[in-house]
Amino acid sequence: MQVPLYLLALAFGALLGLVLPGVARAAEAAVTPILALLLYATFLGVPFARIGRAFRDVRFLATVLVVNFLVVPAVVWLLSRPISHDRALLIAVLFVLLTPCIDYVIAFTGLAGGARDRLLAAAPLLMLVQVAGLPLYLRLFAGAEFAAAVDLAPFAEAFLLLILLPFAAAWATQFAAARRRSARVLSEIVAGAMVPLMMLTLAVVVASQVGGLSGALGHLLPLLPLYVLFAVVMVPIGAFAGRLAGLDVPGRRAVVFSGATRNSLVVLPLVLALPDGFESAPLAVVLQTFVELIAMVVFVRVIPRVIPAPRAPSVSH
Repeated sequence: MQVPLYLLALAFGALLGLVLPGVARAAEAAVTPILALLLYATFLGVPFARIGRAFRDVRFLATVLVVNFLVVPAVVWLLSRPISHDRALLIAVLFVLLTPCIDYVIAFTGLAGGARDRLLAAAPLLMLVQVAGLPLYLRLFAGAEFAAAVDLAPFAEAFLLLILLPFAAAWATQFAAARRRSARVLSEIVAGAMVPLMMLTLAVVVASQVGGLSGALGHLLPLLPLYVLFAVVMVPIGAFAGRLAGLDVPGRRAVVFSGATRNSLVVLPLVLALPDGFESAPLAVVLQTFVELIAMVVFVRVIPRVIPAPRAPSVSH
């Protein structure tokens, strides 16, 4: 039932943003607090007692890091060659596709039966590595002069607002829930609101940006097959990497989602801060968000079939 509801939220957000263009500014301002609330609910659903064990899963962490920071850059370089002549589009593609998602990917991974607790444990590490690695990749793919001009301060702000604060709040709630009934009630309420929160997040993100996208779609059209192809290609790559590493089914599903899902909402402030001449770059990032959200809704159904759970042994009579 969740997948149709998410598609409905996407459609509602697009309709709202197109019919009432004035709502875009308010929706854009609401994205960060709503996403933080969604992540609080996501983190609250993961038992923190298991996080330490998940972080000790070196094989899973190594697989996720190799896929995101060795394999993905090679894929991005190949896919970006057809638009390499357009500097604004190229920079947008590099920003968004070289940075693995650390927020709503955890929710989608859980919906598909993936190891969201292990992906949650990997989120801080993924964020730190991409902060350190993005300037290096930009220098390699776009030139040293451009890389030196990039301000990574918005990354630190996003890390604080979207990871550390929701994480700390969820931990405090779980700690209190073990001792106070009111905290337990709060946990149950938030957990029950997970689907509505995801719908609200999708609708607000789409409503905030659909107006700008509709006006620049002609220029951005070459990116559409690129983004779709990236999402499609990363499924077999992630599945193969997980199998090669000997991960279990939930771990392999989590690797696929981590490799295919990008950090578009976090890198958007970085791209908005780019100098004159890159006006189309933020819209290119938003287009990737649209493609990815639809892909994630589809992946929730598809990935469990691509990486099925092992069948229970039949009982012979």
